[in-house]
Amino acid sequence: MKKTKNRWLIAASAVGIHISIGSVYAWSNFTNPLIEQFGWSTSQVQLTFSIAILFLGLSAAFLGHFVEKYGPRKAGLFAAICFGTGVIGAGFAVSASSLPLLYLFYGVLGGIGLGVGYISPVSTLVKWFPDRRGLATGLAIMGFGFAAAISSPIMEALITSVGLKNTFFILGAAYFLIMVLSSLYLEKPEEGWTPAGFQAKLDAGKVEAKKDLAQLTANEAVKTKRFYYLWLMLFINVTCGIAILSAAKPLAIESIGMTTVQAAALVGVLGLFNGAGRLGWASISDYIGRQNTYTAFFVIQLALFALLPFTTNAIIFQVMLAVIYTCYGGGFSCIPAYIGDIFGTKQLGAIHGYILTAWSAAGIAGPMFAAWMKDTTGSYESSLLFFAGLFAVAFIISLLIQVDIKKVRARNGMENKKVAAPIKSI
Repeated sequence: MKKTKNRWLIAASAVGIHISIGSVYAWSNFTNPLIEQFGWSTSQVQLTFSIAILFLGLSAAFLGHFVEKYGPRKAGLFAAICFGTGVIGAGFAVSASSLPLLYLFYGVLGGIGLGVGYISPVSTLVKWFPDRRGLATGLAIMGFGFAAAISSPIMEALITSVGLKNTFFILGAAYFLIMVLSSLYLEKPEEGWTPAGFQAKLDAGKVEAKKDLAQLTANEAVKTKRFYYLWLMLFINVTCGIAILSAAKPLAIESIGMTTVQAAALVGVLGLFNGAGRLGWASISDYIGRQNTYTAFFVIQLALFALLPFTTNAIIFQVMLAVIYTCYGGGFSCIPAYIGDIFGTKQLGAIHGYILTAWSAAGIAGPMFAAWMKDTTGSYESSLLFFAGLFAVAFIISLLIQVDIKKVRARNGMENKKVAAPIKSI
């Protein structure tokens, strides 16, 4: 008989991939060195990061079916080749003093590796942890959130000691190796597999079997209202969250009079809450349900965004930002498990890829709107009140999706009474 792999090592492999690709959030470490070495403008250098995030969303959407067709191991190896080559290629771009090559290698090729690498291990983890979906996806996506904190000091040390070009070469090779080794262990569980002792607990009534609402393909899922509700909820959570991320430093200086150094330190510490929120909220969702977790995100952030402009106490201000950062990270980690709950695991990777287009759209909309409000009104405070209004909209959507889910469950129950065979519901 084939030996079943250890699901915790599967989770560790997923973390290995996400810690590697999550280093994209440490791109700012390269900004000043590139500007100083070549005289490029800040916007020219930052465009590299924007292209990478754009292709993350595009590749996640368009290559989701590739992940489902070829499985997590081949998809992970493909991601390793793209991302590793992209980072190493950035070293060649530096050697050639070529900005277009930097865009091509790190932005386009690296971005494709980001998208495929992001979705392939997550969709697999959901199948290995039917009892703790939130915890499993939270572990992997926590790795993505913490990656910048891990990568930044390494990047700084390498740039100082071996220079920009060699830093890209070393990091690219390291990421490639970590991602290949991690991908080789990835594998889907056999059909009907359950964790040791889980079936006995089900039979004894110690745990309740959580049945997915439906088992849909990606093309079937996009024909449902639930898909668009989910897309909008993620879009609003990320739009508001990424706007506050982009404006946290100047906001702290304006609102509570922090110095530039203090504000920069605060942003670094808040990044830890982003990562911790990914694991914490995802684990909580296993107990209170994904629907209630997302509703909680919107209620909490509606209140905090509305109060932030009027908060002058430094400690309270920082605590409020920390909670917002946890909700921002938690939105990412809860979404794969939420998709599994309402669309099943048949093509979870492909559906996840489609949903992540909300991330790409929000990555453009959030910072641009916050910057426009700053230029128009002279402060970020008015944009915070607007975002509070968006969370009110998101709260209503979170209630609408619950109503829709209840209707589908009721319809499934009625259909199951009429026929013996289970009916797939769209």
